[in-house]
Amino acid sequence: MTRPGFAFSTRFKVRYAEIDGQKVVFNSRYLEYADVAVSEFWEWTGIGAALGDAWTHTEFHVRRTEIDYLKPFVWGDTIEAFVRIARVGGSSLTQRFELCHAETGALHTVIDMVIVNVHLPTGKPLPISDDIRAYLDTLPTG
Repeated sequence: MTRPGFAFSTRFKVRYAEIDGQKVVFNSRYLEYADVAVSEFWEWTGIGAALGDAWTHTEFHVRRTEIDYLKPFVWGDTIEAFVRIARVGGSSLTQRFELCHAETGALHTVIDMVIVNVHLPTGKPLPISDDIRAYLDTLPTG
């Protein structure tokens, strides 16, 4: 499936262990879905192979996440997770996730996540390097 503004998506099924007593996906699982999707997104971008140490030594921490639960997923649904970089700031990236039902295309969940490049020993923000910024500018936008 395609979605305007997104060049990348990945699919996975809702497993029994992910549902709650109401037989819908438990709220915290949506952050796990975002983590799975963004891990595959970064692999898809090829940034690690292209930039090597410049990327593997860059550390991002989640700063803020906003989740809009529009419609629950249930056991057995196949989710198609669309991912893009919505904004590149001085030291942060905003990642946009749209979780859709893979068969119907219905949008179920929107997640906006701000991640900040940090210096690990101090935990203080660091500017995103010019080579990473330039590489992100080359990514297809859908």
